[in-house]
Amino acid sequence: MTATRLRVDVQQRVSPGFRLDVRLEVGAETVVLFGPSGAGKTTTLNAVAGLVTPDEGEVLMDGRAFFRRRRPGLAVNLPARQRRVGYVFQQYLLFPHLTALDNVAYSLRGRKDARPRALALLDRMHLAHLAQRYPAQLSGGQQQRVAIARALASESPMLLLDEPFSALEAELRTRLQQELKELQRELGLVVLYVTHRLEDAFAIGDRLAVLREGRVEQIGRTEEVFRNPASQQVAEVMGIPNLFHARVVRSSSEGAVLDWDGLALAAPPHPAGAGAMVAAYIRPEEIRLLYPDRPVTPPVTHNQVAGRIVGGHFDAAFRTLRVRLPNGHEVEARFPTTSYLALQLEPGAEVYLSLRKEGLVVLGVPLPPLARQQGREPR
Repeated sequence: MTATRLRVDVQQRVSPGFRLDVRLEVGAETVVLFGPSGAGKTTTLNAVAGLVTPDEGEVLMDGRAFFRRRRPGLAVNLPARQRRVGYVFQQYLLFPHLTALDNVAYSLRGRKDARPRALALLDRMHLAHLAQRYPAQLSGGQQQRVAIARALASESPMLLLDEPFSALEAELRTRLQQELKELQRELGLVVLYVTHRLEDAFAIGDRLAVLREGRVEQIGRTEEVFRNPASQQVAEVMGIPNLFHARVVRSSSEGAVLDWDGLALAAPPHPAGAGAMVAAYIRPEEIRLLYPDRPVTPPVTHNQVAGRIVGGHFDAAFRTLRVRLPNGHEVEARFPTTSYLALQLEPGAEVYLSLRKEGLVVLGVPLPPLARQQGREPR
C-alpha cells in the first residue's frame, strides 16, 4: 500500500436494522468497495463526498478534515461543494439541456478559463470532437467519459465512482477501465470504486475491500483476498465457486483430512482440530481431469474421485464443467479449451477428477452452529 492520503472512519445508523461502521485507509491507488446490494458501499462514498452526514467519525483527505464528530479535535462537516470531490454516479447525471462541453464547464463555473479547461478535459477523454453534442446524442460510453471529465474538473485528488460501467457492453467496459487505470496512475489519484462484479474488481483495483452488512470484512491486494478470504462470509460475498463445509477428521503438521459428506479429502495443514467443522473451497482451475488409461503425476495423486458431467459452458479460451460427485454435491472445473481433447466431455459422461491437495483452501474461521446443521451447496 502507498502512503495513506484518505482516512475514513465513519459510523452511521442507516435504518433500524442496519448500521454502517467503515474504516479505510487509502493511498494514491484504486480501492474497490466490493459487496452485494445493501452492503453500504454507496453510503460510504456519500459519506466521503458529504452527501450524507454520519452519526460520528472522521474523514480526512491529505490531513484536511472533511468531517469530524465525536472524535478528538474541532468538529467539522464541510458541505459537498467545499470538499470538491470528483464523483461519477451510476446513472451519470449529465444535464440533458447542456452540451458535453457545458456539462464539464459547469464544475468550473466562476473561472475565466472554464471553457478552455473543460475542452482540455474532454480532449483527455478523447471527446473534444463531440464537445457540442448533447447527452442524448452520445453513446453510453461517451456519456460516461463526459461524466469522468466533469468529475476531474473539480481538480480534486480524489475520484469516487459508483458502479460507473455496469450498463456498458463488455468490450467498451474493458476499454474504459483501462483508460481509468492509466488516468489514476498519471494523476496520482485516490480512487474509490464501487462494484458488485468481481471481474471489475480484478480489472480496475489495486486493493479490494469486501463489505458485508455495513462493515469491511477484509481488505488487501485483490488477488490475495480472492485466493485467501479471511472467513466463510468473505468467500460467500465474493461468490467463490466450490465452497463447501466439511469436518476435520485429523490434522497434523503434514496436512489435514476432511470429511465432506462422505468424501475424504487431503488438505494442507490447518490449525483446526479433529471434529471441527470448517469451510473450504477449491478454485475451478485447481481441479484436474484424469485420463483413465494414463499414469498420474505427483501433483494429482491426492483426492481422485469419479464424477458425472451435468453441464457446463465454454468460450474462446476456457471451458467450464459442472460435475456431480458421489456425495451428491457438484463442483466446477475450468481449463483451457485446448486441454483434454481426447476425453468425452459431454453431459452424462463419467470423468475422473483430482481435487488437488495444494489447491484446497481451508478457511480460518470455524462454521457457526446454524451452518453446521444445515450444510451448504457449493457456489
